[in-house]
Amino acid sequence: MIPRTATPFTTRPEILGTFGTVASTHWIASAVGMSILERGGNAFDAAVATGFVLQVVEPHLNGPGGDLPAIVYSAATGRTEVICGQGAAPAGATLEHYRDEGLAIIPGNGLLATVIPGSFDAWMLMLRDYGTMSVREVLEPAIFYAAEGHPTLARVSATIKGLAGFFETEWPTSHETWLPGGTAPEPLSLFRNPALAQTWRRIAQAADAAGEREAGIEAARDAFYRGFVAEAIADYLATAEVMDGSGKRHRGVLSADDLAGYAAHVEAPQLYDYEGWSVAKTQSWGQGPVLLQCLALLKGFDIAAMDTQGPDFVHVVAEAMKLSFADRDVYYGDPLVSDVPMERLLSDAYNAERRRLIRMDRASTDLDAGRLPGFEALHDRTMAMLNAEGMTAGAVYEPTMSHLSEKRGDTVHIDVIDRWGNMVSATPSGGWLQSSPIIPGLGFCLNSRAQMFWMTPDLPTSLAPGKRPRTTLTPSLAVHEDGRRLAFGTPGGDQQDQWQLSFFLRYVHHGGDLQATIDQPLFHTTHFPGSFHPRTREPGNLTIERSFGEATLAELERRGHRLTVSDPWSIGRLTAAQRDPSGLLRAAATPRLMQAYAVGR
Repeated sequence: MIPRTATPFTTRPEILGTFGTVASTHWIASAVGMSILERGGNAFDAAVATGFVLQVVEPHLNGPGGDLPAIVYSAATGRTEVICGQGAAPAGATLEHYRDEGLAIIPGNGLLATVIPGSFDAWMLMLRDYGTMSVREVLEPAIFYAAEGHPTLARVSATIKGLAGFFETEWPTSHETWLPGGTAPEPLSLFRNPALAQTWRRIAQAADAAGEREAGIEAARDAFYRGFVAEAIADYLATAEVMDGSGKRHRGVLSADDLAGYAAHVEAPQLYDYEGWSVAKTQSWGQGPVLLQCLALLKGFDIAAMDTQGPDFVHVVAEAMKLSFADRDVYYGDPLVSDVPMERLLSDAYNAERRRLIRMDRASTDLDAGRLPGFEALHDRTMAMLNAEGMTAGAVYEPTMSHLSEKRGDTVHIDVIDRWGNMVSATPSGGWLQSSPIIPGLGFCLNSRAQMFWMTPDLPTSLAPGKRPRTTLTPSLAVHEDGRRLAFGTPGGDQQDQWQLSFFLRYVHHGGDLQATIDQPLFHTTHFPGSFHPRTREPGNLTIERSFGEATLAELERRGHRLTVSDPWSIGRLTAAQRDPSGLLRAAATPRLMQAYAVGR
């Protein structure tokens, strides 16, 4: 186990008989994933087991009612594919209904912020189509830690303590779950969630009763979306009217029919070639293509000649991100519902034109999306909304960094490679304990992903039934022309692709050592509107670790960046795993927050 070292994990299968490597945002989950590989499971089995354990040990960051994008590589087929576990808005989630509820913006928590939970079905799809193990085998570790207990993370304890009064007054089912006996768990104390353990036991029992492995997986899916889990959710939502971030109580609109009709699916990734690497991201229902747009812009700069801790590197990357994220906020959305001009956004001609907007001597404070032919009305309508008075009241972004509140939910990340070369990069999220009240008898709550919809009509991200929200969840998988394969990612809301971009550029142009690359200081901008409630922005802001040094910080400030200087080791939660053509495996995990680990054998 090597979470905090400048030397990445490496092993060769032909020498050590390795089982594989796992990197995730919690040490228990990483160890569970490794144990699955040692028992003969493949990367997909390990990822599923790891994902369920993360729901137990990091409940402030993800949960069973959340969502899941995963990018997978199958050694058997040679294909890289995306598993989409992002649920759509319920049938009752209309603009008219939400306006009738007195909302101009969707709250960041509560029952109206919920879309159909997608993660469970996505994990089951991964297990069925790519894995080898049974439902019980991958659920057993999560059942154990939920039933017998696990050490409480300090941030879990702080989150629960911060919400104790609200839970007691407004969400009593959450109070009962997270403050058993009326007391919040102390850091490192043993915490149990017996109701969740029982939910997973019943799922496993339903799978066992079905007999054959694939039939068991289908039985598990039925139990969740059409059986006892769906019934418990529907029964609760039939009468529940709870307080949310709007300051008022609302009922939800998710129904049993919404759950029964849901299925995760597999789709092609969005690809872009950069410096001999083919980088795979989700399609535009996630923000993943924004990293590809940044690469397309940065092709025109000599990144290899820049000091990656110097002002030129930080400046040009930040300016590229401002342009790309502005495009995200105008054009991205569910491509099954909206026309998203991704081919043009990634084209050489478009990026050559956009590149001219980047000045090396001056930071931009403008929100400047490209105005594509045929999309002028969409551009103008969206930009008018985003530039409206009140949008610059101060951003609320990724919640687990030291400079932000611990009362907001977030995300986890998993990278797995097995001995055969199968790979998974997955970023589960949503359904964190701050999202909404615990569903009685289930031990988990629903997600708050609908907050990413706008209440303005006729946008790719306007609230509408059956539409997937444009999420921030964005795993990465890159393949080099020499045969290297790299899985990487991070939690972090709107910062996910920003931190991944710095990591990838450094690794491609200056790297070779995963851990040393991850350990370098990080930065991000809150220049564009946040994807989470209250959807505000801070024009020209650059949040940056002090460890870049005074000279770099002073020069960035001179160029017009509005700096928020953060403590060293306080930004980013990256993990990565790579397989070389020789079979050599490497993995690394950030030392930040003292939670992420990379393990292998």
